[in-house]
Amino acid sequence: MGPDRPIPASQHARVAPNLDNGPVSDLPRNAVARTARLASLPLGIAGRTALGLGKRLGGRPAEAVVSDVQRRTAEQLFKVLGELKGGAMKFGQALSIFEAALPEHLASPYRATLTKLQDAAPPMPPATVHRVLEQELGANWRRRLRHFDDKPAAAASIGQVHRAQWPDGRDVAVKIQYPGAAEALRSDLNQLGRVSRLLGSWMPGLEVRPLVEELKARIGEELNYQLEAEAQAGFAAAYDGDPEIAVPHVRFHTPRVLVTDWLDGIPLHQVIADGTQDERDRAGRLFVRFLFSGPERAGLLHADPHPGNYRITPDGRLGVVDYGLVARLPGGFPPQIGRLLRIGLDGDFDSVVDGLREEGFIKPHVEIDAQELYDYLQPFIEPARDETFAFSREWMRSQFQRISDVRGAGAKTAFKLNLPPSYLLIHRVWSGGIGVLAQLGAEAPFRSELERWLPGFQPDLGRAEVRQLVDLHPDDDVLAEDVDEIAEG
Repeated sequence: MGPDRPIPASQHARVAPNLDNGPVSDLPRNAVARTARLASLPLGIAGRTALGLGKRLGGRPAEAVVSDVQRRTAEQLFKVLGELKGGAMKFGQALSIFEAALPEHLASPYRATLTKLQDAAPPMPPATVHRVLEQELGANWRRRLRHFDDKPAAAASIGQVHRAQWPDGRDVAVKIQYPGAAEALRSDLNQLGRVSRLLGSWMPGLEVRPLVEELKARIGEELNYQLEAEAQAGFAAAYDGDPEIAVPHVRFHTPRVLVTDWLDGIPLHQVIADGTQDERDRAGRLFVRFLFSGPERAGLLHADPHPGNYRITPDGRLGVVDYGLVARLPGGFPPQIGRLLRIGLDGDFDSVVDGLREEGFIKPHVEIDAQELYDYLQPFIEPARDETFAFSREWMRSQFQRISDVRGAGAKTAFKLNLPPSYLLIHRVWSGGIGVLAQLGAEAPFRSELERWLPGFQPDLGRAEVRQLVDLHPDDDVLAEDVDEIAEG
């Protein structure tokens, strides 16, 4: 059975009044109330820190006091960000990617809390869910969504997912947008931007304001289920039948409801926490393969690489869900990225400076030392240098601390660089992907993935080199069939 079409606009207008103006929201939308809840976070940190100081003066061991303060702060973090959902939780999800960059004594208390924010939040009440479905699909929505499970399988920042059965008997995931999600996103992110300096005290060294500004710039895309359905359908067609990547097909959508095939699997954050080294290595390799192959195979880049969007299916594939944030790259990755990365690996950083200037990363009047730029770009260059690379939290922390030290050359170089708008989502994927790989602690032949999927990065291959590439991917029938074509360039 092929994908159903959405309800026509004229009919939809009769059965689905504007939810933002309706009475059916259990998502806190009052801007003043939401602002007060978010403001309670830095105030709570300050209060607990003062209380901790008092306890230390009273004789309690410093280590026990600090641990208690951080544990309570983590509990408040999940409670406030999770219950508010909206932009508050979206911010928490974005933070979760970079948890691996923090010193262990800071990261440890937050790790479990941020993991919760990756794919779970306090859910909408069933009565609200039913009213939304009635407004979006009509009074007879249960004829289309049979055996609808009122308990959500996942509840996230702007919507939650329920399991149901499509009329043809297949299991489907029903994604329902929270009423008031638009106002909540904008209100939260505006408030988070105003208090970003205070919020930085949660995770010293992490730049909070740029993170918030990027989230604000993507609000419209995140809320538009029409765009999400189109993107997911494009990925599903490109990866249909793939032996390693699973993308659920879209069955139906309205502006606030999206129905796709159900995808069972072990969440990636569980692999991070409990997986064997082999399981984490394989997950990391497939994760990189999906991200870098998307532009060539689908003309699309999945731009929300936090672990809550990935799972390992029962047949061993990497399952990918949530296509609300996607970069549209119909021509694939810009070849300049791969070309400059290859030049950097060869050590010619004067040419890299010239190339970045041509692409708009360095403004005409700005001067950057080539060696300092080389040092700054090490987190991107180092994983591509050798046949295999082992990501780790320790490596991530060392890189993060080096480039975020305001007294060092890395921070000075960062201030001189400009990020062109066309590269915003590509940079998000690259940096966020490194964070996920560090959480996984994955070791794999990542350079071969770049050589295969990143235009401009491939060296000039002869037949012997191509055969070596095929040997690294023995199960890839497509690559094996194309060996002659690849060798001939």
